[in-house]
Amino acid sequence: MSLTDTLGSLAVATKGQYMTGVSVDIGTSFVKPGGKVGDVLTAKAIVTGMGSAGGIRTYVNGLALSSIIIDTPVRSFADHTKYIGKSAGHKHDVKFSDDGESVVEGEDID
Repeated sequence: MSLTDTLGSLAVATKGQYMTGVSVDIGTSFVKPGGKVGDVLTAKAIVTGMGSAGGIRTYVNGLALSSIIIDTPVRSFADHTKYIGKSAGHKHDVKFSDDGESVVEGEDID
């Protein structure tokens, strides 16, 4: 669960959110057992919606939804919903270039 929480928060941060909000729903389903100490996990987190509309569903204003896939040797799927309504519009929010490599709006802080 902590990996799901961390990846969901980092996915929201890639959208320029300085503060990533508060988790309101989080879940992980393990589809394939496996893994042992020393195995390498590959994980990918994608923000599937932010704000009031996006994707196939209509989202409640102020929510960010993330889908997470953790692959080999443990196969799992996760969802993480965060309330970002109060944190959106923070003075340190930024906008990234299309490739995500540089800040094009806002201040790049270390």
